[in-house]
Amino acid sequence: MAPEHLSRWRRFAEPALTAITVGALAGGGIAWLAGSRTVADGFWMAGTAAALIPSALWVIAALRQKRVGVDVIAVLSLVGTLLVGEYLAGALIAVMLAGGRALEAAAQRRARHDLRALLERAPRFARRRVGSVVSVVPAEQVEVGDILVVGTGEIVPADGRVAESIAVLDESALTGEPLQNEYRAGEPIRSGAVNAGGVFELRATATAADSTYAGITRLAQQAAAESAPVIRLADRMAAWFLPLTLLVAGGAWALTGSAVRAVAVLVVATPCPLLLAAPVAIVSGLSRASRRGVVIRGGAALESLGSATTLVLDKTGTLTEGRPVVVQILTAPGYSAGEVLQTAASVDQMSAHVLAASIVTEALTRGLELALPDNVVEEAGQGVSATLGAHHVRVGKQPADRLDAPWARTALNRARLDSAAISWVSLDGVTVGAILLRDPLRRDAPRTIRRLRAAGLQRIVMLTGDRPDPAREVGAVLGLDEVYAHQSPTDKVAAVRGERDSAVTVMVGDGINDAPALAAATVGVAMGARGSTASSDAADIVLTTDRLDRLADAMDIARWSRRIALQSAAVGMALSLIAMAVAAAGWLPPAWGALLQEAIDVTVILNALRALRADPATGVDLPSETEDLLRRFAVEHDQLRDAVGLLRETADRLVSGDPDALGVLTRAHSFLTERLLPHEFAEETQLYPALARPLGSGEATATMSRTHAEIQRLSDRIGTHVAVAEAAQAVQADQLDDLLACLYGLYALLQLHFLQEEENYFTLADAADERTQLK
Repeated sequence: MAPEHLSRWRRFAEPALTAITVGALAGGGIAWLAGSRTVADGFWMAGTAAALIPSALWVIAALRQKRVGVDVIAVLSLVGTLLVGEYLAGALIAVMLAGGRALEAAAQRRARHDLRALLERAPRFARRRVGSVVSVVPAEQVEVGDILVVGTGEIVPADGRVAESIAVLDESALTGEPLQNEYRAGEPIRSGAVNAGGVFELRATATAADSTYAGITRLAQQAAAESAPVIRLADRMAAWFLPLTLLVAGGAWALTGSAVRAVAVLVVATPCPLLLAAPVAIVSGLSRASRRGVVIRGGAALESLGSATTLVLDKTGTLTEGRPVVVQILTAPGYSAGEVLQTAASVDQMSAHVLAASIVTEALTRGLELALPDNVVEEAGQGVSATLGAHHVRVGKQPADRLDAPWARTALNRARLDSAAISWVSLDGVTVGAILLRDPLRRDAPRTIRRLRAAGLQRIVMLTGDRPDPAREVGAVLGLDEVYAHQSPTDKVAAVRGERDSAVTVMVGDGINDAPALAAATVGVAMGARGSTASSDAADIVLTTDRLDRLADAMDIARWSRRIALQSAAVGMALSLIAMAVAAAGWLPPAWGALLQEAIDVTVILNALRALRADPATGVDLPSETEDLLRRFAVEHDQLRDAVGLLRETADRLVSGDPDALGVLTRAHSFLTERLLPHEFAEETQLYPALARPLGSGEATATMSRTHAEIQRLSDRIGTHVAVAEAAQAVQADQLDDLLACLYGLYALLQLHFLQEEENYFTLADAADERTQLK
């Protein structure tokens, strides 16, 4: 019988068997109350026989798979009740077995609901446009390059790029995030997302079978609990539980000569709660993980993740954003940062280089209008040059002339100190600007590392093909145990194998070069939102959202599910063993033993279903008003972050002797008084008091309040310098040292302060959202 037919047959057979056994038990009870004991025994014998047949089939099926489980005890107890005339006990056992099987099946169906939902919503059709004709075709017929029309409410059938206009997508099924995202023409989108806006077209970049959602559904189809180590442990425990049960039953019979006592022992040992609890808890964990955007291939990976002690991570795209961003623009005297960026982006829009894309993105974000260049020439690894109006422009790795100017030396030193890449901008053979770019650390990375350590990881190692300097900087900021730079794919495999030899090791990566290392680890985790098919195929777990903190969620889920499974099994077996001893002593008749065992089985299954919910011991509960405040100030941080760089730029202008230094200083002071200080005051008077109660006391924010006071002091000091300079219409020489100390000091203080608030407080709102979604 095909698996889907067998599953459908069981769905109807299990309730039917339950109905038959319950009917037989009830019919016998009515007859017994009416005084007809013979008729009552007939009903109870029929119910017992009805359960005996499938129980025997279950034993035969297990033996064919070379497994000997406690279903043997079920058959023996049913046969025993018939032989010793304990027909009521037999009927109770029959109800217990049928009801237990039905309850277990229902629990697993409930636990698998989210995994099944992934499969059921897979796109099956697509609307393909050829010329002006739109036709509906099966999804498997979509080819690379096809123009697909996606209507409102429809599921994106294949990976592609938006062909025109704007696509508004609900990607909650992929990422677990409830927010809608906008994608403009040319931007890539993934299959499985729902069109939450108007009709749009996309050009397919992959077939439906090779697209994101198809890969996710393939993983979901493999998500099963039968192979989990904790369940194999259950089978091993059942192997000794069966002979122990037979020994106790046989001993009771041999010592007392009472077959009824032996049957009572068999009754209370049927079925073993261990085999009910473990699968339900593990599958519940798989279900919860899928709701968080974590697709786990099966129970083995979930259980291994729950016992892992070592984590190995790639850097780029895992701990960092994986996308370089512009961090600073330095210019020659007479040129502004906006002019240099606009010029560079106009030329770079014709380049496919990752740094060029970042420069264009920065320019568009600032609202700059780009011109169309002519005579574009790109040299691999060197840069791109073009004619822009009447000027020849070059943007690249090397400057067009010697860099003897102070501003250029400052750019070189800054890039070295910040581990940043430089794109030099030259105009008619003269270098006029330097754009510094770096791959920023993920904002949630420090908090995620702390969560991972709290989840039980004792050693965290970073592997990267990057240079040692930026690698060590990331390792120092995050407090990693070991950092290896200049790592080739072969080096990564060797490092992972070395860690795996001494501990259960998890490897996280997102690129093709990470695939061998993922396969070598005990558990491979792929960042699948932007990662390659190769890394996803090699991984045991795929994070469908581009967030590393989902791994911490998965570890919490894995440990909680494993704890629940073992707890349920241990308690259930302990109760069964106690009941067996009581039955062997003759104090528990078979009928009462059957009722007691039924209660034990139901209890462990219901306890195992607790794995569907979050661990109540984790997290801080926040009032909704406090969550709103946290989100509000997080948005303001994003808006202020780039502007804070104005303080450093002002200090640099003062050092270089820029004639417009006073104007820049005045703008910096206006930023402080009009934007920054009101933000800090609102945090002090609104946010911090709201956090006092959830965090236990006002002392939790006391150090941040002290930082606010220092920010105010330095801002006031800068304001005094501005007043003096404006009175003299220039920054005086005797002001310079103190003014530079204030500007550089305030810049560094704000950078640290923002990071502390984001890690310590703003992430609480994200954690609250996560707990809400996990419940």
